[in-house]
Amino acid sequence: MKLEKQFFLSENVVEIARDLIGKYLFVNNDGVVCGGYITETEAYAGATDKASHAYQNRRTNRTEVMFKKGGRTYVYLCYGMHALLNFVTAEENVPHAVLIRGFWPTHGIDTILSRLGKQFAKPSFFNGPGKLTKALGIKPTHNDLDLQRDQIWIEDLGLKILNNKIEVGPRIGVGYAGTDALLPYRFVLKP
Repeated sequence: MKLEKQFFLSENVVEIARDLIGKYLFVNNDGVVCGGYITETEAYAGATDKASHAYQNRRTNRTEVMFKKGGRTYVYLCYGMHALLNFVTAEENVPHAVLIRGFWPTHGIDTILSRLGKQFAKPSFFNGPGKLTKALGIKPTHNDLDLQRDQIWIEDLGLKILNNKIEVGPRIGVGYAGTDALLPYRFVLKP
């Protein structure tokens, strides 16, 4: 069963990022469904977070989706080549988002491996946001999709993750954000 929209409407984006660990991400591309459970996330606290695209309520064509009501995708190109998947959270005009950085495949594994040109699965193939989107066939055209629909969605399939199995630390690649770069907003499922 899909996570209800209410899951994404809390203003505590850090808690949402933590709670997404162990939830299942599914993508339906032309009837081919691939997915797996989320192993790594990063929280971005909108207007007050120097690492966020929406810092100081910066509104652009790219960030406009972040100001919509939570429960939508925010997909953008990084370095002009890697599509990165985020989930918009909180109520309208509170531009919080969670970057999905890693997953472990459980559904559509043959298709996933084919997209990556791999013969077998190993964790290092799925531990980065660009690797994740390539494996799942996510492109910038997947931006601004409702997570209650049937293209991209999240399910809770009962996978229980103990707190001591989650590593908490600073986000990756946001050194420009000064002290905000050091915030403990990254969550990683330990092997």
